[in-house]
Amino acid sequence: MWPDTWPWWIISIAVVIDLTIRIIAIIVVPRNRRPTAATAWLLAIYFIPYIGVLLFLLIGNPRLPRARRKKQDQINAAIAEVTKGLHLGGARPDMPEWVASLVRMNQSLGALPLVGGNGAHLISDYQGSLDAMAAEIRRAQNYVHVEFYILQSDAATDDFFRALEEVAARGVPVRVLLDHWANRWKPRYKKTIARLDAMGADWHLMLPVQPLKGRTQRPDLRNHRKLLVVDGEVAFLGSQNVTDSTYNLPKNIKRGLHWVDLMVRIDGPVVASINAVFLSDWYSETDDIPESVEFVPVERGSGDLDCQIVPSGPGFEVENNLRLFLGLLYGAKRKIMIVSPYFVPDEALLLAVSTACDRGVQVELFVSEEGDQAVVYHAQRSYYEALLKAGIRIWMYRKPYILHTKSLTIDDDIAVIGSSNMDMRSFGLNLEVSMLVRGEEFVREMREVEDRYRSLSRELTLEEWMQQPLRSTVLDNLARLTSSLQ
Repeated sequence: MWPDTWPWWIISIAVVIDLTIRIIAIIVVPRNRRPTAATAWLLAIYFIPYIGVLLFLLIGNPRLPRARRKKQDQINAAIAEVTKGLHLGGARPDMPEWVASLVRMNQSLGALPLVGGNGAHLISDYQGSLDAMAAEIRRAQNYVHVEFYILQSDAATDDFFRALEEVAARGVPVRVLLDHWANRWKPRYKKTIARLDAMGADWHLMLPVQPLKGRTQRPDLRNHRKLLVVDGEVAFLGSQNVTDSTYNLPKNIKRGLHWVDLMVRIDGPVVASINAVFLSDWYSETDDIPESVEFVPVERGSGDLDCQIVPSGPGFEVENNLRLFLGLLYGAKRKIMIVSPYFVPDEALLLAVSTACDRGVQVELFVSEEGDQAVVYHAQRSYYEALLKAGIRIWMYRKPYILHTKSLTIDDDIAVIGSSNMDMRSFGLNLEVSMLVRGEEFVREMREVEDRYRSLSRELTLEEWMQQPLRSTVLDNLARLTSSLQ
């Protein structure tokens, strides 16, 4: 296997290096890592030692730098101290103990409490949500906080940006956060930054990969959150980015793809928790907390909903969002409705949904018929057979639309909506934010949206799935293996 012209000592050194890499990998790679992820990395390192090691050094650490994680700990401690003696609205009566224990877990992991007396209403129209956010921005008197994974100035978002310009001209502070990697290579990035500069917005990139400025971390970590806070009184949260429904990408326009999303308008004391998530990200990127902004919730909103904000991501010790989802799935008694554009479960999540079916719970999953990201799309497909055999009904939202909503409804009174997909990336690599809601009136709104999605989808059957060609099965299985590399 070695060229005859190589001297024996070069071959010896190469063999020693190869063996050393393999031995060190066995010691280093599995530590504090899922067995599936550790196995995938070890296979990569063993089969392609030098490339595998390089990839592991580049993207093998799923955590943020130590300094960033320390900031998150400081923020959690500060929030816990501030909310310790604060009255945050009474919860609805007759909360089941399993829900109460889940709420305690969420607060323990993410620091933010459950609060009652909130109003929350869904906005399922893509342009309508942009217009609603613009209208709320124009009412701002004290500040506007904008945090979106993707933020682009284009024809669809022009009124959103004009609203920011108008309030900034009145002297209202406008603070903006946008993910570095997600925006840096997108169309209209320079135009968007120029517009923010021109209006006088205080804007910063999230998770920047700028080694020349001393700012580095695993380059595929993302801040995937989407939220807007106005004066600490009204907030928006959900799955939609501030961009055209095609994302202005030529490949999407050529294929006729449009994104379908869901946002929720929120008022009441829980808005302070959403603002706390923004301020934690602001502090992480700027080392500063605006003095004029305090964690002081309004006493009551327009409704009677119990809400809890659950932040998650590599700044936390564990996967907060995954634990929230698992707790809800095991607590369900009658019905589970999952909407996720990227459903790539780990072993625990797959067991939870299949166990729910075994318990007689109705489980339905809404996904897209067509994918926008090939690897994730095929990884998701690799689970369809197991899901269908478990008794889960799969609804495929018809192309050329990408169903991008991320939601979970449990029975008749519990729901989760936010930015988190149900895949390995959202659990381990993305900074996400989810909102747990308890209230029949909100779940009824969710059911109406789910019914509309169902009417625009076709059901995938096990019989149809078993007719998949071999080439699709091979692609699906290969993609499934890569999903474990965290």
